Amino acid sequence: MEEVTPLSLRKSDHIRINLEQDVQSGLTTGLEQYHFVHRAVPEVNLKEVDSSTTLFGKLLGAPILISSMTGGTEEAARINQNLATAAQETQVAMGVGSQRIAIEHPELAKTFQIRPIAPDILLFANLGAIQLNYGYGVDECQRAIDMIEADALVLHFNVIQEAIQREGETQFAGLLDKIESICKVLPVPVIVKEVGWGFSKQDISLLAQAGITAIDVAGAGGTSWSNVEKYRTEDEYRYKLADAFSDWGISTVESILNVLEVAPSLSIIASGGLRTGVDIAKCVALGASLGGMAGPFLKAAAQSMDETIRMINLIKEEINICIFATSSKTIAQLRQDKLIKK
Repeated sequence: MEEVTPLSLRKSDHIRINLEQDVQSGLTTGLEQYHFVHRAVPEVNLKEVDSSTTLFGKLLGAPILISSMTGGTEEAARINQNLATAAQETQVAMGVGSQRIAIEHPELAKTFQIRPIAPDILLFANLGAIQLNYGYGVDECQRAIDMIEADALVLHFNVIQEAIQREGETQFAGLLDKIESICKVLPVPVIVKEVGWGFSKQDISLLAQAGITAIDVAGAGGTSWSNVEKYRTEDEYRYKLADAFSDWGISTVESILNVLEVAPSLSIIASGGLRTGVDIAKCVALGASLGGMAGPFLKAAAQSMDETIRMINLIKEEINICIFATSSKTIAQLRQDKLIKK
């Protein structure tokens, strides 16, 4: 029998709301401002296109990340298994949802442990950065990594969500020094990630100085977690509070450009409102290493593993056609002035 905890109830709520409600941000990703230079005479054969790439020493079949989503419940375990099986089959990267629930309830670690069915994938562990101000340190970070045999650790930021939640944790002062300490001692790269509100130039600069390896911009334009929290509450006050922030944040494109300007040495993972392989290809052309999606994969994985594989293969083919139709053969060539702003 699955133990019911406040955290597991919250995670179940999040899955249900994302599957059933319209939680789209009131902002756009900014990707609609860009288009590829179409080549009617590409002088390239589609079968010659190679969208493989490498990040953190691991070869990927395409620049696709199944973004951090869930874990901690029986339903989440099933979803993670479908996602991981599909990731292994298609050679793409994957992140798990926040592992705090399994740190505090070790019996739930199994809901995150997908390495046995995905031995070769690039896999990201995940904890909320805010937990570093609530007693977590190197030990808990290492436990999250070891729990799933991860290749990197994601520390996620969700300031607005925490501020809206009745149970939110909002003591964010002093986090940078703790992140710097973590970066110095962990044996794997540290990635910082927003959950849908993007990163400013000031924050990127501070985080780069703290020693992070990569940044998942998770910009505005996709799922708004203030909208998710709006549907979680039965309190009219909390509903109105959450609704006020439905169009808050820095767009995905602006966040990518901020990283390129302030800390170009950081690897960039683009996420936040990406829905197709064309979106991922645009982000890669702008300078991202990977493009991440959560919502579309959640919906597919809730159906079946086969549906998840079908969706990944569709996205991969869309990326390949973008490369082909811009007279490119590789990801590197796609970055060579193939994208223009409208």
